[in-house]
Amino acid sequence: MNVLRFTDLCAQGKASGQRVFIRADLNVPQDDAGRITEDTRIRASVPCIQLALDAGAAVMVTSHLGRPTEGQFKPEDSLAPVAARLGELLGREVPLVADWVDGVQVAPGQVVLLENCRLNKGEKKNDETLARKLAALTDIYVNDAFGTAHRAEATTYGIAQFAKIACAGPLLAAEIDAITKALAHPQRPLVAIVAGSKVSTKLTILKSLADKVDQLIVGGGIANTFMLAAGLKIGKSLAEPDLLDEAKAVIEVMRARGAAVPIPVDVVTAKTFAADAPATVKDASDVADDDLILDIGPKTADLLAAQLREAGTVVWNGPVGVFEFDAFASGTKTIARAIADSKAFSIAGGGDTLAAIAKYGIEDKIGYISTGGGAFLEVLEGKTLPAFEILAKRAE
Repeated sequence: MNVLRFTDLCAQGKASGQRVFIRADLNVPQDDAGRITEDTRIRASVPCIQLALDAGAAVMVTSHLGRPTEGQFKPEDSLAPVAARLGELLGREVPLVADWVDGVQVAPGQVVLLENCRLNKGEKKNDETLARKLAALTDIYVNDAFGTAHRAEATTYGIAQFAKIACAGPLLAAEIDAITKALAHPQRPLVAIVAGSKVSTKLTILKSLADKVDQLIVGGGIANTFMLAAGLKIGKSLAEPDLLDEAKAVIEVMRARGAAVPIPVDVVTAKTFAADAPATVKDASDVADDDLILDIGPKTADLLAAQLREAGTVVWNGPVGVFEFDAFASGTKTIARAIADSKAFSIAGGGDTLAAIAKYGIEDKIGYISTGGGAFLEVLEGKTLPAFEILAKRAE
């Protein structure tokens, strides 16, 4: 995908003295007192902001935070805690500016944080009048917020339509490169892991990947539905019996291409869904009527690990069992270690996946960790994200 890159503009000296508007993703979790509990997204935004400052630009940064009501400011919607943390990371004061749509005072070499952009009326609906006002604030618009790339809003799409120059920041550019490498030009075999509680939430992803991948590994409640489709009993495990035909169709599409959806040969079961429930390993054909399947079994994990170690590209979305409970974490741990040990280019995304990566300490062994949950899923569905689309159009 061809987009203008902010790093290139800075290298060419084109950002010097210019007003640069950066749409970052600073939507961080906070406790009841408003303290930031996890600042990964703020830290990830620093390189783009520092790049703009080093280039001699007048820098404006904005983001959404939470789900505010447009036009109604409440203290809990304020980016004030973010401004304070950003200031610590940049080693300089970062003033927070409210009511900024009609004009912002900022000089070259300075940075300001513009208050929660979703407080602006018309932001979520990408109102053209608002978008044109935002575009008038800036010489260069930079989208560095992959987490919102699947939404066409005034600060993610409209402003890019009307700004003099619209480009991708380093974080967004890295996502584009990783996604292209994994899905558009993959090294084969291409193995995808799609796990989660429901087939229905990931059906379009499964269908899209069935046309592309060499192995489609399913896990969690999704695997239970596929086990039912393969004629196996799953006891009282979470599944969606009404989607058996859809699961069978995915298996057939893969089979017709000489590819496969590996069905578990053994599973780990319990009688209740609890961290201290006794875990029992069983052959997949021996699941009792009152069993809950909470993980793949060791034989299945070893078979899948062997495939992953031979892969050229791995796309990972979702743990294969209830890895939060140690008794049912073995499958996810084996898969995670296999991906870490593989020479494959790997790209991982989704909140639970990132939690598993952190739990097993393999962050430095994954080729690319995607920061956007919903955006990452939409890419796997084969959709063109609005933010990518408009930046590509503006690069023509």
